[in-house]
Amino acid sequence: MAEAYSLNGKRVYVAGHRGMVGSAIMRRLAQEGCEVLTASRAEADLTRQAEVEAWFETHKPDAVFVAAAKVGGILANDSYPADFLYENLMIEANVIHAAYRTGVEKLMFLGSSCIYPKMAPQPISEDALLTGPLEPTNEWYAIAKIAGIKLCQAYRRQHGADFISAMPTNLYGTGDNYDLKTSHVLPALVRKVVEAREAGADEIEIWGTGSPLREFMHADDLADALIFLMKTYSDAEHVNVGSGQEVTIRALAEMIVAAAGYKGRIVHDTTKPDGTPRKLMDSERLLSMGWRPQISLEEGLARTIREFETSR
Repeated sequence: MAEAYSLNGKRVYVAGHRGMVGSAIMRRLAQEGCEVLTASRAEADLTRQAEVEAWFETHKPDAVFVAAAKVGGILANDSYPADFLYENLMIEANVIHAAYRTGVEKLMFLGSSCIYPKMAPQPISEDALLTGPLEPTNEWYAIAKIAGIKLCQAYRRQHGADFISAMPTNLYGTGDNYDLKTSHVLPALVRKVVEAREAGADEIEIWGTGSPLREFMHADDLADALIFLMKTYSDAEHVNVGSGQEVTIRALAEMIVAAAGYKGRIVHDTTKPDGTPRKLMDSERLLSMGWRPQISLEEGLARTIREFETSR
């Protein structure tokens, strides 16, 4: 697809640069010949409108990636609903409004696959948004993310701002969270398997039957897709970003066991829930534009295991 917006020579602000996605965007932007801008919380607390507007007035970025968010697993979302709704609403409202006020040329807002209804038809297409009830355990985060998408659409409609949104699938990669209480399934399994191997344990336990299907994408592939969209896409509707690689939780565990060289067995705690039976994004819109993921699940898992082993 023809490049409509060039990042070359531009001042590009990555909000949330310390997170897994933000840091992946930073790595990918190194290929674009642009000046990358970041702001620590001490420089600009993104939940404070005056601080955000002052930072934008001073630094005047040309392009913005909104990867900053308060994130967490099911337990955190369920325990702190006010924090998840308030902080995410503030971050996106402040950054998007300041971008408009200071004449930012292009802005990319990152959503999450949890914006879709709990019982959305599979694979989930973009037009499933707002067609049914959300998953109750993370609806606070989802509502904030939906508001961010709508805010970008509203600034586009009212002010002609070139603000776009992308919805990534389940992500993993460099800088992931391996805390067993708050992490997602893939990094949690990596930690369990590596620690069981090192301890000489003869089995690892996984929740449920292992039958649910999930899609995973490496954060570096996501970053590449986001830069592709930043350069080629300009429309109101959000775009799904998925790998199309679907795997059962049991098969994922088996892949991690093999890649880590663990010789024990996998046992199932079937008293624990399986969760949604299938969660797959329909990424046909993005794929039809000519973008393709480059990192297979096998390659990404091998890289992730190495990074976890050397990070402790």
